[in-house]
Amino acid sequence: MKIVQAKDIREAVAAMCIAANRELPADVRAAFEAAHAAEEAPAAKEIFRQLLENADLARDTGLPLCQDCGLAVFFVEAGEDVRVEGSTLREAINDGMITGYKDGFLRKSSCDPFTRKNTGDNSPSIIHFDIVPGDTLKITMMAKGGGSENMSRVTMLSPAQGWKGIKDFVVNRVAEAGPNPCPPTIVGVGIGGNFELAAVNSKKALMRELDDTHPDPEIAKLEDELLAAINALGIGPMGLGGKTTSLGVKILVAPCHLASLPLAVNIQCHSARHKEVIF
Repeated sequence: MKIVQAKDIREAVAAMCIAANRELPADVRAAFEAAHAAEEAPAAKEIFRQLLENADLARDTGLPLCQDCGLAVFFVEAGEDVRVEGSTLREAINDGMITGYKDGFLRKSSCDPFTRKNTGDNSPSIIHFDIVPGDTLKITMMAKGGGSENMSRVTMLSPAQGWKGIKDFVVNRVAEAGPNPCPPTIVGVGIGGNFELAAVNSKKALMRELDDTHPDPEIAKLEDELLAAINALGIGPMGLGGKTTSLGVKILVAPCHLASLPLAVNIQCHSARHKEVIF
């Protein structure tokens, strides 16, 4: 049995929240650089130049990559042989998030859905737990902004619609979203499961690295097919036209009921902010 102190979790989560909002992941930066070199339209090329400059400024000044510092979403893989001492795991993560957003001077966006009154500390954190074998605790944090989240959708297709129905829905969703999610985007797709699992999986899929190839060659092929169809839309960075509407499409598949074909699309803006810590 491994004992992990709640204090250590709080400190690690606070640091992770600050770093995620200030540091563009290396794979996203590499994608920006490649797209900057490949784009021919002056406006698209300039947008990528600005995105790279913005990443440099955030790194060098400690200012956030984006003024929308998002809701804090956590995916937790908790080993069966791990015990948290000092508080519950949920409390430790939420307290760490509150500290990180306060100390990092990050915008707090969480509010009451009716009165719109801000909670004041960006809480509560949105936490998804998976219990896994072993004595390792892995916490992955995503700062998810409102613009991209608003463009995300869940639908229940009929099984007969199959891959064509899935592809049409995903591509049409990106087309309808247009410039609203601040492209270039990353598109997470959850296929199967049920209503809520498809949605969670579509967001979990966004945790994969951009240069990560799906281990199932058939799914990898479908990801490439969707990415090509999305980029053929010509929406381009910030909706100003160009070759790069999305940097990647990531699919997560789960078995579903024989009468259903659940499908979720979670769109991530260009500021793909996520970090992880392992105890």
